[in-house]
Amino acid sequence: MPEQSNDYRVVVFGAGGVGKSSLVLRFVRGTFRENYIPTIEDTYRQVISCNKQVCTLQITDTTGSHQFPAMQRLSISKGHAFILVYSISSRQSLEELKPIRDEIVDMKGNEEGIPVMLVGNKCDEVNRELSVQEGAELAKRWGCAFLETSAKTNHNVKELFQELLQLEKRRCVSLHLETNKTKAQKRRDKLKGKCTLM
Repeated sequence: MPEQSNDYRVVVFGAGGVGKSSLVLRFVRGTFRENYIPTIEDTYRQVISCNKQVCTLQITDTTGSHQFPAMQRLSISKGHAFILVYSISSRQSLEELKPIRDEIVDMKGNEEGIPVMLVGNKCDEVNRELSVQEGAELAKRWGCAFLETSAKTNHNVKELFQELLQLEKRRCVSLHLETNKTKAQKRRDKLKGKCTLM
């Protein structure tokens, strides 16, 4: 499928098993699967509003392994915004985000202008290794936004994508989930802004 200029590309990074795919599938399809299936790379699309036009939110769910550094660099170079996911029950998963974050800053330059969300996933779990405060403090040091989520319970999943889009300062991007419209509504929308001869 050819990439279109009205695509807004979000890239999701994180160690294997932190719930990257679960977050994306919960957001895009509203589903959650219990079993873990490792991802090489998947891309999902969702309709959003961008500069008052409808465009496509293209979400790239990356591999959790470090076997594909070229793919990682390509994803960073093409990405407009980034979600860095760790599991609140694994300190190691947070440590693994540091080189990825450094690579984003190296490739994209000024970190102030890059929409980045640090996400502590699996906040429904009781065996917590990282506190909310630790995640928030690291996000502050990195100059990015922070949120805890649970793909399992659907906690803060939609909010994560809404907040990420609100961080985009160069263009007006907002979540506009496509709803089923009647033919009459589609026709009215199509005619909006067009001149008619009387």
